[in-house]
Amino acid sequence: MEINKDNIDGGKPFDFGKASEDYAKYRDIYPAIFYQRIADLGLCVSGQRVLDIGTGTGVLPRNMYKFGAKWVGCDISKQQIDQAKLMSRDKGMDIDYYVSSAEDLSFDSASFDVITACQCYWYFDHKKTAPLFADMLADGGRVVLLLMNWLPYEDKLAQKSEELILKYNPEWTGAGETFHKLAVPEEYLEYFTVEQSCEYRIPVHFSRESWNGRLKACRGIGASSLTDEQKAEWEKEHMALLSAYFKEFDIMHYVAYAVLKKK
Repeated sequence: MEINKDNIDGGKPFDFGKASEDYAKYRDIYPAIFYQRIADLGLCVSGQRVLDIGTGTGVLPRNMYKFGAKWVGCDISKQQIDQAKLMSRDKGMDIDYYVSSAEDLSFDSASFDVITACQCYWYFDHKKTAPLFADMLADGGRVVLLLMNWLPYEDKLAQKSEELILKYNPEWTGAGETFHKLAVPEEYLEYFTVEQSCEYRIPVHFSRESWNGRLKACRGIGASSLTDEQKAEWEKEHMALLSAYFKEFDIMHYVAYAVLKKK
């Protein structure tokens, strides 16, 4: 399903469903410590009901399944949900998935103990989702906002890859990330208190193929409105760029999260 926001990519539409196969293959990249730190907070663990919004191919539910929570995943893209169902079923995981935007979720009040939103919350209409999330959570429930982005000003290869995306898609607004605290949208503060937040740097390991695939599945290329020919030209040029680097390498990223407790 196409999405367009005036403040994202100059209002040009994007659709992660276009990149679902690459997303399934190349976006499952969060290191083990990313998931362990969430569990160490006492979140998404046994005895809890968790809703993952913008679940994509179910990366968060699948990787945290071992911690024992009962997961539900939702995404606006049917193609993403189809991939999530397939990958979860192949691993024998009992995870329920639904196609829905964050704003149109229709679960009963107090259905969940935790709501997670990883790498997606900036797409939400917060005036609608803030009260909706509060209603779907049980007393004392938490919303966990998460992100993990590469750092182009700290990693030369990431910077060069970004520059190439911008060559083909100059209106892409995903470039230029810096290490910073996660900014909680003010709409949530009426219904939640910011219980804690954290930021940390982390190297993520890639091969030439997997780094190319990671970028190919991003909003600036695979999910964008570029033509298939433009995407193919970008990939050809990007692989030529990567040929000058080692076959495997680390790309510096940072993780940021905020835990919001229902008032």
